[in-house]
Amino acid sequence: MTRIRKKDDSSEVRSVTLVGLGWNVVLSVGKFFAGYFGGSQALIADAIHSASDFITDIAIIIGSKFWNAPPDADHPYGHRRFETLISVGIGLAVCAVGIGLGYNAVMALINGEQSHPEWIAAIMAAVSIIVKEALFRYTRAKGRAIRSEAVEANAWHHRSDAYSSIPVLIAVLFGILFPTLWFADSVGAIIVSCFILHSGYEIAWPGIHRVADMGASKEVAKKLQDIALGCPNVISIHGFRTRYVGSDLHVDLHVVVPADMSLLAAHDLAEEVERRLIDADENVVDALVHIDPYSEERVKRGEIKTLER
Repeated sequence: MTRIRKKDDSSEVRSVTLVGLGWNVVLSVGKFFAGYFGGSQALIADAIHSASDFITDIAIIIGSKFWNAPPDADHPYGHRRFETLISVGIGLAVCAVGIGLGYNAVMALINGEQSHPEWIAAIMAAVSIIVKEALFRYTRAKGRAIRSEAVEANAWHHRSDAYSSIPVLIAVLFGILFPTLWFADSVGAIIVSCFILHSGYEIAWPGIHRVADMGASKEVAKKLQDIALGCPNVISIHGFRTRYVGSDLHVDLHVVVPADMSLLAAHDLAEEVERRLIDADENVVDALVHIDPYSEERVKRGEIKTLER
């Protein structure tokens, strides 16, 4: 038996992402011109990072239409895997940006390119830190509320931009206050690229695991097992398995019940186990319960491997 909870978060995803998109356009343009006229290579690099943010915003807005499409003959489990693929894509895009910016900064140091930033670059870097941190908190809260891994990945992209602006601000201030440190701005750009690479890894790696059908964490699995074991007339459970499809969690398990239980009672018990698992606030959208009648002989033969209360 199976019970499936339908979920469509496309409108919420687009709403929160459009907010980030608008701010990312403003910040990327502002930082680019402030870096150009303020003589800061590090701030221009940070502007490119912000530009990559609004590109991923667009990817999420478009992708949400795909992953919320209903199941069909070719995709009986739905299309939530698109959400994971977009999260991985965001992470890889962030890594590519970090590598490119780091390469340019290293070449600037090797070639002895001097930069002497001005106060407009420092002010813009400070504004970016404040705005991007606010965007991170807002987007993460919304992503957790609708349980969207792509939105949460995008939130951490905002946080990486906020973090990357910190060394930019420090490098620009050093360049302004200590003009002889001509290399400070390029060093700041290299530090920014390292932050960006780490952020890309943090975004992409969980998604790569989920593409490989990663199951729930031990804590979540234990909670769901306890819920199933807590149902009346459940003697034990076995064959418990979980896997993520996008941010949705699918569960299947065998439930051992008294052998003299009627077919109707066993059916109702399976329905109750399914309902409790889906209502467990762990984003379970699909629960499949197989009923096993208890038998001492089956236990001895190892046909029933019990996970008892």
